[in-house]
Amino acid sequence: MTYDPQANLQRLVDIALDEDLRFGPDVTTLTTVSADAHGVAEVVAREPGVISGLDAALVTLETLAARLGTTTTAEVVSPNGTHVGPGDVVLRISGPIQTLLTAERTLLNFLGQLSGVATATSQWVAAVEGTGARIRDTRKTVPGLRALQKAAVVDGGGMNHRMALGDAALIKDNHVAAAGSVSAAFRAVKQAAPEISVEVECDTLDQVREAVAVGAELVLLDNMSPTTMAEAVAICRPAGVKTEASGGLTLENAQAVAASGVDYISVGALTHSSKVLDLGLDLLS
Repeated sequence: MTYDPQANLQRLVDIALDEDLRFGPDVTTLTTVSADAHGVAEVVAREPGVISGLDAALVTLETLAARLGTTTTAEVVSPNGTHVGPGDVVLRISGPIQTLLTAERTLLNFLGQLSGVATATSQWVAAVEGTGARIRDTRKTVPGLRALQKAAVVDGGGMNHRMALGDAALIKDNHVAAAGSVSAAFRAVKQAAPEISVEVECDTLDQVREAVAVGAELVLLDNMSPTTMAEAVAICRPAGVKTEASGGLTLENAQAVAASGVDYISVGALTHSSKVLDLGLDLLS
């Protein structure tokens, strides 16, 4: 099945607009704003953060305008990946005020959620700066928003892990239990899909040794202390096997975890728990 990012984005925007207009048009706006009133509005940051989600915001505006038979224009002031502060303008839009205000909440929902992910990612990236470790996301994403959230991680300076279940293999404890051992699970995956990369989750150093011996390309160090992680890195690195820390991670211990020598730090909270960035839409005229 071919994945079309633009078609997926359009589908998400349509769903979001349908959700907001499911009981009819924007009655508040239609009764308080003249149909022939035109104006300019700005999306403004209320707090420091990193911007992401402008593609979704622009498609939202375009889609709603097309539905209403109107025309709008937009100027991106702060592109995706831009660090902004309170009062900084992110996006300037113009057109019929009825269209701008009807689009406001859906547009801001996308921008705020995705900018929150980018902002959180940037904080993790800053926490491990100078260590060589890279911050990666997980599949713990909001259902339906994975592609957008993972793009936001990149906007924040992070890296993407696998996008779905079929582009890479991750052998976890339940797979090991079902297969009988790390080695058996690894061989089964490689036999069925020799072309894809295989990562093995390990809870102990013995499992790390087994994963390295069987040919794993990447080892996930699950809920290990920084000291144990350093021992695991010492096992993996001579064999050319990369390591990834996961579980029990906080911004406070990120530096210590990174100092263990791991190549990656995977943080599920980037996409499942990030605070929405406070952005507002201000009508100028």
